[in-house]
Amino acid sequence: MKRKYLYILLAPVLMTFFGCEDNLDTAPEGDTVTQGIKEDVYSKDPAKAKASVNSIFAQFTQYAPNYTALGDVTRHNDFGYPSVMMFTDANGEDMVMEVIGYNWANSSLDFSDREFDSNEAQIVWNDLYSIIYNCNNVISSIDPETTETPSQFYLAQGLAARAFSYWNLAQLYQFNYKGNETAPCVPIVTDENANDVALNGAPRATVQQVYDLMLADVNTAVTLLNAAAEADDAVVRDDKRYISLAVAYGLRARINLTMHNYAEAAADAQSAIDASEASPGSVADVGKPTFMTVTENNWMWGIIINETDGVVTSGIINWISHLGSLNWGYCNYNGGRQISKKLYNTIPDTDIRKGWFLDANGESANLTPEQQAQMVSVGYRPYTHVKFAPYNNEIATTTNANDVPLMRIEEMYLIKAEGLAMSGGDGKGALETFVQTYRDPAYTCSASSPEGIQEEIFHQRRIELWGEGMNWFDIMRLNKGVDRRGAGYINASMVFNIAPKSDIMLWRISEPEIEANPQISHGDNNPAAPAPEPVPDTE
Repeated sequence: MKRKYLYILLAPVLMTFFGCEDNLDTAPEGDTVTQGIKEDVYSKDPAKAKASVNSIFAQFTQYAPNYTALGDVTRHNDFGYPSVMMFTDANGEDMVMEVIGYNWANSSLDFSDREFDSNEAQIVWNDLYSIIYNCNNVISSIDPETTETPSQFYLAQGLAARAFSYWNLAQLYQFNYKGNETAPCVPIVTDENANDVALNGAPRATVQQVYDLMLADVNTAVTLLNAAAEADDAVVRDDKRYISLAVAYGLRARINLTMHNYAEAAADAQSAIDASEASPGSVADVGKPTFMTVTENNWMWGIIINETDGVVTSGIINWISHLGSLNWGYCNYNGGRQISKKLYNTIPDTDIRKGWFLDANGESANLTPEQQAQMVSVGYRPYTHVKFAPYNNEIATTTNANDVPLMRIEEMYLIKAEGLAMSGGDGKGALETFVQTYRDPAYTCSASSPEGIQEEIFHQRRIELWGEGMNWFDIMRLNKGVDRRGAGYINASMVFNIAPKSDIMLWRISEPEIEANPQISHGDNNPAAPAPEPVPDTE
């Protein structure tokens, strides 16, 4: 029987997530506090509003947030949004890994994460809706017409982060926006309907409805952040965990790119570049293991990890433990993460990014002798990445407190180039200028048609954003398949050639959500698909 009176979208685990949930909902005498009273409290004590906003970004990184939902079990791939990054990268063809007991991405490697009762299905659903829940708490507490500068800034955080979560969900649970506008996507839960949803559930909204909400949220966030930045008592973010005006433009650029609104995507990417203090990493900057901290000049937005966080004190239940190479963690025992051999061989020797990975002999010109010795001592295979530096650049450190990248300025240059190419502008010139200036002085783009240039930009994104949880979204928005032939997969059973728009590409709504939500039946879920069949490999 379906359970009725609960916050359905986080199933039975929701209340375990939110020790920092809004505590202004009830007055001491038990009466419900109105939005107006909340806004007055927040305007008089900005620290309360800031604490509520901080709860959003605290949700991005958590130690075992789904412990209760998964049957009082600590899963070592359960650590917040970076779990989503790890799963989706493993689904693709560019991050090669071995099926081994110490690899906590095995289920995503073989697509058994698509089973609606899988642990990963719950983790993805719960984590993204947990962020939305916290966003709704912030949004509901601030008057949308507020002229208080701090309140404008905080409201923008809730709206932009909510758009980010729905952007993830929309591409995991349905195919690309263009041509699928009326297809079922995910339930919409906002500050306005949350109480009704808790009592009565919510159906799957259409793709169009979800994208309309995303755009409405991010458009308002841009307006609010502009106002907050231009006021006499201007408010700017304390650090890069918060969403700046540049990041909001960047999020809108991503959304427009996904919708194939190419001119708008190019314009937003340029606005992000203009509004940001970030600058692309130079050849010298990225010619060594890096991408470790939000303080790097090319990071626009990231998850800030502190040494005292549970994901760090756990030692191994964190993103870099699984992904890294030069630190200690699961990476020392799971065989590491390799780039597709087929993709690696397309990188020119003149491109500094070729050194982000070991070559066929297990060497990289980007490494110091000490770093190279560490790679040898662990026994990493050829093509293993050395892109991400260990914490504080301490080789073999057991303190895995690396920050996690959510947006880098380089992505904006690539969005701009693609948007221009697909809307009649000089995308080829924009791409060549970017790559020649920051990655490969000898680079030229041989494509001439808009579609050819777009394909080359996709190729550049695969290299530039490798390991940053972005590739799956490119696969979905460009209607690609997953072809692992020739990539160098260790296990023949993991060599797939999945056609575009195969049912296995879509995640299925988790079983606890189906059981708890009276407006979604098993028949409303995405189709069950058989596991992909291995195919003969190629060299």
